[in-house]
Amino acid sequence: MKRHEPTTNQPPIRLKKEEGPIVLRKRIFLQLVFIVGLVFMLLVSASETGRRWPLFGALLFSTGVILASVGAVGRLWCSVYIAGYKMSVLVMQGPYSLSRNPLYFFSLIGATGVALGTKTLLIPVLVIVAFATYYPFVIRREEAELLRRHANTFSVYRQMVPRFFPKRSGLFEPNFYTSMPKVIKRHVINALWFVWPLGLIELVDMLHRLKILPTFLWVY
Repeated sequence: MKRHEPTTNQPPIRLKKEEGPIVLRKRIFLQLVFIVGLVFMLLVSASETGRRWPLFGALLFSTGVILASVGAVGRLWCSVYIAGYKMSVLVMQGPYSLSRNPLYFFSLIGATGVALGTKTLLIPVLVIVAFATYYPFVIRREEAELLRRHANTFSVYRQMVPRFFPKRSGLFEPNFYTSMPKVIKRHVINALWFVWPLGLIELVDMLHRLKILPTFLWVY
């Protein structure tokens, strides 16, 4: 399959808000509700795992930092290729030669890393379950639109590249690629959201330990 350089001849697709099931139409609202719920849980609870087994808690936090960093760097890598193109061009190079949805793959890794930063096991499980419940709808919808837009090319691409988990042997990166710096800049800021929360989580944990924030619930 020939992997081509992206062009901007076609305008980006603007999907109608009323299209798709309610879980997609309310995407931002659902994400906000989930994030607010997690933040509230952090403010009123502390890690029982970290209290009982400090070394294990430290290991969870360190693993979280690593995964959050991988998620942030991975999203930046994806952004170099996809930023500004999304639906208008079928991107098949770089991370998109390993997985059809590498942006979501790295988002899951980063979000799991942030959740592990709480030094609990429950919150990472909640994040993974929420992701596995919601994002398959998003992926199916986006791939249906790509199939409509790119027909035979996407059909071949779909047969060669896995939907979610990367296949390393398929990596292809061109020597030159046309990117959009102004669009990528916004994606860089978004990617850093997998790193900044770890500092806030550690601050909240310290406030609980100093009893400045009351702890109503201990979470494993």
